[in-house]
Amino acid sequence: METDASSIASSNSGYAQFLSFFYGSGNVPAPTSSKNTMRASQQSMKSDIIGVEFEAPPSTDSLSEGDEKDRERWSSRAAFYFAAVGSAVGFGNIWRFPALVYEYGGGAFFIPYALAVIFVGLPIMVLEISLGQYYETGDVDVFGGIHRRLRGIGLMSVACGYMVLTYYSMLVSWVSHAFFDSFKNDIWVSNISGSDAKGYFYSDIIGMSTLGADLKPTRIVWKNIGCSLLTWSIIFLCVVFGVKWTGRISFFTMGFPLLLMLIFLGRAVSLEGSRDGIDQYLSADWSVLHEQPEVWVKAVSQVFFSLSITFGIMTAYGSHCKRDEPAFKNASVIAVSDTLYSFVSGFAVFASLGYLASQKGVDIQDLEYSTFGLIFGSWPVALGTLPGGIHWVRTFFVMLFFLGIDSAYSFMDGFLIVLTDTVFLGNVKRNYLVIGLTAVAWLLSFIYATDAGLIFLDTIDYYINFVMILVGGAECFAAGWIYNIEEQVDNLGASIVFSFMTTVYGSVTLACILWFGISNRDSALWAGFLGLVIFFSIGMSFVCYLMYKKKQEQGLWSWRSMFYDLMFRNMMDLRDDLSGVVGYMPVAWAVLVKYFIPPLMIVLFSIGCAAKTSTGEAKFSHYEGYPLLPFQMLGIMTVVFAGFLLFTSLIMPQMYAMFQKSNSPVPSKDATIHAAPKQSTTNNGVEDFGISTFSLNADAATSVWPPKSISTY
Repeated sequence: METDASSIASSNSGYAQFLSFFYGSGNVPAPTSSKNTMRASQQSMKSDIIGVEFEAPPSTDSLSEGDEKDRERWSSRAAFYFAAVGSAVGFGNIWRFPALVYEYGGGAFFIPYALAVIFVGLPIMVLEISLGQYYETGDVDVFGGIHRRLRGIGLMSVACGYMVLTYYSMLVSWVSHAFFDSFKNDIWVSNISGSDAKGYFYSDIIGMSTLGADLKPTRIVWKNIGCSLLTWSIIFLCVVFGVKWTGRISFFTMGFPLLLMLIFLGRAVSLEGSRDGIDQYLSADWSVLHEQPEVWVKAVSQVFFSLSITFGIMTAYGSHCKRDEPAFKNASVIAVSDTLYSFVSGFAVFASLGYLASQKGVDIQDLEYSTFGLIFGSWPVALGTLPGGIHWVRTFFVMLFFLGIDSAYSFMDGFLIVLTDTVFLGNVKRNYLVIGLTAVAWLLSFIYATDAGLIFLDTIDYYINFVMILVGGAECFAAGWIYNIEEQVDNLGASIVFSFMTTVYGSVTLACILWFGISNRDSALWAGFLGLVIFFSIGMSFVCYLMYKKKQEQGLWSWRSMFYDLMFRNMMDLRDDLSGVVGYMPVAWAVLVKYFIPPLMIVLFSIGCAAKTSTGEAKFSHYEGYPLLPFQMLGIMTVVFAGFLLFTSLIMPQMYAMFQKSNSPVPSKDATIHAAPKQSTTNNGVEDFGISTFSLNADAATSVWPPKSISTY
């Protein structure tokens, strides 16, 4: 049975009597906002209530120091940068970003993308890295540290990353297949067109030539199975020896492709017609920003993919930094490096498109390339026309392989670090866990090795976008709204806190229903804003009424202090707690995490759900017209599975207690009371059972005094 600690005292005695219950009368410490001050006196605390003995857990200081020494660290800050940037920079930068620019108005796409990086991507990256350093563990117990019912957020993120890894590894395998095939197939030096190159990639590399009209898989492409085995063997070797070796390997897997990119860029801009391609890249069709609202969803999902956030990767990598590393500075370096790589790779791709257009005598927009076709229908074709072209093409495939492989093994690291930190699997040898995870993921990737592999990949990738938006919003909601919510409720009362929360999210939800539920766009726009204002006004009026009653009852509050406690206290507590460990954390970051990103994720999720196909059907469940079975259903199941993880952790947190870190440096908010009756004794012929002895037990490294909640058994 779980009891909120503040409710142990009588309803009108408040938290002060609860402290008296634990500390003993006369020993209650003075109010303080410092957790360390409260923790410092825990050794001497014993209740003087007759017949009840409480054993306070020992200080956490020594264990924190031990954990600092025992936990594996990056060999240097540069190693962390290369590993994190290597994770962020991948296929998304070199073909997904240019493809989105190509599809959504050229340079106009830079606006939603840049805004998404600044106001969404960077704040979430700062959050993940700083929480990883603060709690020194992976995503699951990071959010379990905020509240034990929130471990599902971390589970969603690492499960999302693991699902992405199963198909991302196949992308790497297709690249390696194309590389090996170049030694026996001279297609790249036979003066082929971009359409021929796309056809070769789809038919010969992926194996789609045997697909029927229903698009359902008919065979396994065994060459891709073999290339996938090679890919997974390399992933295994990159992660099995720990993060020190991962960092050292990243110097090559990130540095070498960067060097090759600069070489390819220099060659591409020297080709005939490259100027036209660059002009197309920088030109802007601004109409797409309001006529195609899904461009904003695409920009945010691209930022999530490109920065490797919402997958548990940055939290895991941050957990192996020294605890006092400057998290905001490190996150900024990673985000800027990744964005610059995307921007520069766009010049190289569009310069190649300009060259191809000039060779064919057509406009660049008439080339009709997208996603995979853009990268395999432009660069290899352009490189094949150069002297020694086949060697350029092979070098290009090598660059793609290394760009993909360090992103792939970072997905594995994100999941692996969650498992190795737990009480349940913490004593299992790392190599056994790596073997198990790689073997399972390799088997799961077999569906992408069928002739319908690209259809499966495209469908799952679409639905994974919804999961990433859910994870991003949930992470920020947990950090901005749930952190220290027990103290907020104890100060203000549950009715005020949850009424305010309902007001904020209810108004945004109502606005989304009106915006995307009314067919007339102009009417929907005004109705949505009107609904938002009315709902928010009514809700805040009710909140102010509750605050007025609270103020009248206690007389200790000012309006200013109440509003601060309600609107800013928990997010500023989080900022202060983190900045005490990881250094400077801007106030603007805390505001974005609490008030901007979670509502924005609701809007973006609604946009995705409301999107229509060209035939007017809902895109969700009818994506690209693929059959419901097996494609759409498999994609929908990924979203349902993520929701299941979150929902079950909220209502049954004990299901995921196994993911608790065995020696966290941050105090937990939970404790357990064990009660045992004394054996009976005889006193003057009267049997006396005595008074039960109670002990409050909690792991020394995971305890804070007094606890926020108590479980009694």
